Order: sequence, then C-alpha cells, then structure tokens
Amino acid sequence: MPVNLTAPQASDLHPVAGVRIGVTEAGVRKAGRKDLTVFLLDEGASVAGVFTQNRYCAAPVQVCREHLQAGCGIRAMVINTGNANAGTGAPGLAGARATCAALAQHLGVDAAQVLPFSTGVIMEPLPVDRITAGLPAALADAQPAHWLRAAEGIMTTDTLPKAVSRQIRLGGRTVTVTGIAKGAGMIRPNMATMLGFVATDAAIDPALLQPLVRQLAEGSFNRVTIDGDTSTNDSFVLVATHQAGNAPVTSLDGGDGQQLAAALLEVARLLAQAIVRDGEGATKFITVRVEGGADAAECRQAAYAIAHSPLVKTAFYASDPNLGRILAAVGYAGIGDLDQTKIDLYLDDVHVVTEGGRHPQYREEDGQRVMQQSEITVRVLLGRGTASDTVWTCDLSHDYVSINADYRS
Repeated sequence: MPVNLTAPQASDLHPVAGVRIGVTEAGVRKAGRKDLTVFLLDEGASVAGVFTQNRYCAAPVQVCREHLQAGCGIRAMVINTGNANAGTGAPGLAGARATCAALAQHLGVDAAQVLPFSTGVIMEPLPVDRITAGLPAALADAQPAHWLRAAEGIMTTDTLPKAVSRQIRLGGRTVTVTGIAKGAGMIRPNMATMLGFVATDAAIDPALLQPLVRQLAEGSFNRVTIDGDTSTNDSFVLVATHQAGNAPVTSLDGGDGQQLAAALLEVARLLAQAIVRDGEGATKFITVRVEGGADAAECRQAAYAIAHSPLVKTAFYASDPNLGRILAAVGYAGIGDLDQTKIDLYLDDVHVVTEGGRHPQYREEDGQRVMQQSEITVRVLLGRGTASDTVWTCDLSHDYVSINADYRS
C-alpha cells in the first residue's frame, strides 16, 4: 500500500487552457487496461523536457530529443504503457517514428511536432499496429478535463494514479498548473523509470522553459530514489500554452517569475514524492536531509549514500534502529576529508549521535519509536560548512522483490 498517499479526485484537477487529453485501451500488452494516451496542444504552445541520463536510452527518448531540437512547435504527445520500446534497436526507432507519423496524419501536422513516450517492459518489440489502431479512439476521447484518466493511463506498477493541480494569481489573472506522473520502481536521480507531464496556461517567454524544466527536475524528480536504478525511458516535460492572459513572464527572477516557478516546483515536487510514497513494496516515506556541508553537492552525495543503502532501507522496513548503518553510509559517500568527530545524527526529534559518537542521552526505545512511524526524517550534520540538501526515499521490503520478480509474468 502507498505511504500516506490517496488517489486524486478528478474534480481537484484543473484543466489547462490549450490542452486536451484522450485515453483508450489499445491492448499494447494486456487487455482491459488504459494504455494509450494522447495530449493535444493548441498551436503556439511551448514545450521543453529533460530525459534520462542512461546512455542506453529508449527509442522514444531519442525521438523526443530530435523533435524538440527541430523546433517545429510541438502539437501532440503520445504515451503508451506496457512496452518501453527500449533495447529494440533500429526497429524500435522506426516504431517510435511511425507512431508519431500516424498521430500527425490524424492531426494534419508534421511528424516532428509529435513527441512519443513509452514505459513498460524492455527489449520487447513495440506493437505499432495496436498503437496506431487505438489512436482514433484516443482522439475521440480528448477532453480538457481528462487529467485523471491520463494519470491512470500512464501507470505500470503504480498502485495509484499521481496527479496534482494548483492555481495562482499573476497580474490579476488566474494561472493554472496541473501535472501527472507515473513511477514506482527503477527509480533514482538523473531521472528514473518515471514519466512526468506538467502544463500551465501561463504566458511565459518560451526561452525560459528549458532552464525552468531543468530547475524543476533538480528540485523534484532528481531528489528521489527508490532502488538506485536509472531507467532507459525517463522523461519530464513542461508545457506552457500562454492562454491565461497574464502579462508574459520574461524573467524567473522577478516577482511573477518566482511565483510561477514556485507553483510549478510545488506540483513537480508533490508528484516526485508521490512516486516515492508509491514505491514498489514501500511501507515508509523517508526524508534524508544533510546539513553543514561544504557545498550542496557533497550533501547530496551523503544523502544518496544513505538513501541507496539496502542495509539502511531494510532496517527502516524492520523498524530496527540499527543506526550505525547510516553512519557507515555517510562514511563511504566519498567525502575524502570528512571528519567523523564533527558528525551529528537525528531521527526526527531524537538526537542519536553527537560529535561522531552515540549521544549520551540516546535510548534505543526512542529510536525504535521513530522507526515505527510511516514518515521519518533522517537529519545528518556534517560540521563542514553551511550548505544543505534533501532527498526522499522509502524502505525496502519483501514485496519489492516479489513485484520485480513477477514483473513480466
């Protein structure tokens, strides 16, 4: 069961002017499940994206990069689940391009104006015929309010759809930010087995979108880990339709720019945290905050060493305050001149370690009390400077092994 995560309600997800979404069952891998989604964007929308840093990236990632670089103006996105179209060589690239061409023909646009996305099993041929046969039904279903259907349509091992929506006021106008994401396993930074789509109707200088989407990813999807694996298909896309009627945002440093960026980051961060809360087999949501670093990079280094450690994660699952595992992870994080005598460790409000050793007032039962909670904060003070950073992770349970052992069956 997901950790303190509930399914979103369609009524809580605000439509974004200039975006319509259609979902259907195309039988990509299994019958009777939503597995084909199309996003239709009005002319004039701006789109930017960041993608997996795995060098063995999937065919749709390669095609997305090509089409965004072509700069033709993206008019549609097509997403299939059940098949990752990764490890499929030249036929996979041809399949991704054929999918774009088929949707483009329906819409009367160029194939380079369509972005393809796939998620699911790696090294299986993409059933292009099923996808293209399903496009008319997906197009017929297209409605501005179908964000929840889309969140359901992009799920794989997720147990719940993930969607968030916010509205703010910019210059007297209501601006909407709505997003969806999927992901539950093969999750680590540099993107992960996740797809994320966030749209806003804010008017914003298109040149700001690419740096903005990178900034959002750094503050959200690149701060989560479930199992330390970087996938082949990860994609995070930001769409701006410019239809809210606000004075165009021309800088992210001004008041309107900061307000818009904050709303977008809130949506992206909640989606990223929802992925962790729904991590495969997860029973606990864990915030790892490292403070007192010489710079943010080494804080992240230490935080990820903790968050990736199977020994730490299984201890959290067992509610076992075997907290030396956390100290060991900090020690092997790769900070060469780390002084262990300056390290302090807290579990929520419990001061466990001071100056590198067990705090004289720490009691095992206090640590166990915190470890039994469904949400836990690990706080490490390095004593090296003023920098800090945070990542989010989950525990590692028996169910994680079962889910991944049975994934293809």
